[in-house]
This record gives sequence, structure tokens and C-alpha cells, in this order.
Amino acid sequence: MSDPRLVDSHCHLNADRFAGDEEAVLARARDAGVERILVPGWNVASSRRALELVDRFSWLDASVGVHPHDAAKVDDAGWREIVSWAADPRVKAIGETGLDYERVFSPIPDQRANLRRNLELALETGKPAIIHVRSKAGSGQAQDATVTALTELGFGSQRSISAFGAGPPAVIHSFSGSVDYARRVLDLGLAISISGLAFRAGEEATAEVVPLVPDDRLLVETDSPFLSPPGAPRGRNEPEWVRVTAGWVAARQGSAGDGLGDGLLAAYDRTFRG
Repeated sequence: MSDPRLVDSHCHLNADRFAGDEEAVLARARDAGVERILVPGWNVASSRRALELVDRFSWLDASVGVHPHDAAKVDDAGWREIVSWAADPRVKAIGETGLDYERVFSPIPDQRANLRRNLELALETGKPAIIHVRSKAGSGQAQDATVTALTELGFGSQRSISAFGAGPPAVIHSFSGSVDYARRVLDLGLAISISGLAFRAGEEATAEVVPLVPDDRLLVETDSPFLSPPGAPRGRNEPEWVRVTAGWVAARQGSAGDGLGDGLLAAYDRTFRG
């Protein structure tokens, strides 16, 4: 088998847990075969940090946006900073945004308003949205609300095609949900990214989702420093460990893994660099 070619489409290298250790972390990622990494912001400070990292390491990409946990914390001045950065060519996507009905660190009405303004910014800039979606166990309320917001704003319609061209208008980051939900977001043209969450109890549907995703809309990620896959350190996941998730994805596709890497790179570039 040839050396792997990997991407990490969602790595919070801008998190405090990586401070001062970025070079070593990225060296290990390179040794593992990682060729692309997207560093997403989740609020103003982390978005600024993502841009600083891209300046230091030119092979990284950045995104800027407001996570549902911070939906009620980012004021108008902060949002204006996010909007100003969104036009920067170093920024390849808008987010991480979304809805989190599991932990509800910001009130749900604030989360919904925040999701919509991030989605509108994606449409205005033509840069895909990165969407976090979590519901309470046994519920799909956040997934349903996300699909509703996407549909109401024109994702999957001519408005979306005009903004994003042939590329995906958004990415469902660290997929969690039912097969039906996956089919609905795929029908809107979205990409789906698989993380170490797929290995957890309650996420068994992800194994059925992977074969449904077109190769040019299938991504893998670590969500570092979170969501460690089997074998990775629990306290600080790193981008090198995306190889575990990529291997799991390849097995669900019926592939030995040799052919997966080129597809992952092509899907990443089509999504974030297209």
C-alpha cells in the first residue's frame, strides 16, 4: 500500500492546548501524511488566532465565524470583525457555526439567529459554511432546525448555486445524526465530514452514512484537540490521528485505503479552495 495522503478538514490548532507546540504537532501530522488542514475559528479571538497560524504555516487554511456556544457572547463589534475577516483570501470558509441543543451554552434563540447570520455571510462571500449540529440523545431537533434554516436561506437553490458555483455550499462538520438527515443535507448539495465521533456509542448510523456520500463531498477530520479516535491520546487529539478515521471511512467504502487519499485531497480542494 502506498503512503497515505490525508486531510484534516477541521482542526482547532488555535486552541490553548496547542499553544507553543504547533510546530511539533504539524511535523507529526506531516509525517502521518496530512497535506491539508483547515483551522476554524469559533469566536473573535480564535478566528484571529487562525489567521495568525496561516501566516506562520502557509499550508494551513483558516475559517472565521461564531460557534453556537458563543452565540450569545459575541457582540456587534465582534461580529463586525468576523465580517471584515471573511473577505480575506486567507479565509476559506465561514464558521464554525451551527446549533447545539445538547449542551445549550447559549440560548437556543441566540443560536438560531447566529446560525442564520453566519449562513448569510457564507452566501455573501461565496465561502462555504462549516456547521456544528448536536441534539440531545434520541432527538433530531437540532438537525431538523439546521435543515430548515438552510432551506429558508436558499441553500440547494439557484441562490446557492450563484454563490458557490459547483462547490459544496456548506460542510456538516463531525457528522452526527440519522441516515435520513444525511440524505436531506446531501440533497442540498452539502459535504459531510467524519470525525472520531463516529466511534462513539450512539453514533452507529454514521457507518451507514459514509457509503451514501459522493466522493467529492466526503471529508475527514479530527476536531482536535477533541473527539480522539481509538488509540489517540484522550487529553489532546492531534491532526496525525486523522489516519485512524480515514482508515475507518475507507473500510466502510469497501476500499483498502490506497485510493481514498487522492479523493480526500480533491474533495478538500473543491470545498475550500475551489
